[in-house]
Amino acid sequence: MSLMNKVFARGVVSLVNATSKLQSLQMRLLAGEMKDDMEHLEPYGYTSNPHPGAEGLAAFIGGDRSHGVVVCIADRRFRLAGLETGEVALYTDEGDVLHFKRDRVIEIETMTLKIKAGTAVEFDTPLIHTTGRIVSDGDQVAAKVSQVNHVHEGSDKKPVPGG
Repeated sequence: MSLMNKVFARGVVSLVNATSKLQSLQMRLLAGEMKDDMEHLEPYGYTSNPHPGAEGLAAFIGGDRSHGVVVCIADRRFRLAGLETGEVALYTDEGDVLHFKRDRVIEIETMTLKIKAGTAVEFDTPLIHTTGRIVSDGDQVAAKVSQVNHVHEGSDKKPVPGG
């Protein structure tokens, strides 16, 4: 076996242990070699739990096959195809997509988008457009006018104290 064949190997994910600080994989490498507990080195700020059958590149430092690491996992079954040069996307097997497109457009596609912010969500934009309803459990304030405390003549609404 040449040094290059000892250092790198393509393989297929068999099992994933995503509970540890550094995820570990069981990989079925070429020539039928099975490796357990291979650490999966992921880029900072990004993590995923690949499906069995995803493909990966394993590296064995100095050709020592006793302790390899997986440096990249890809899954052609779910990969987005047809991105334009320079575009970037995150995606899932369920069809969720965060797509950074050309002309500085970002598209998000999902069934439910939840944003959790401890203090506020701010929009600095000249236009917000929706094709659906906007539902709020609290007050809406537009141009410093409270929707809850803005009472019109003839209305049976009473101003809310402190609002």
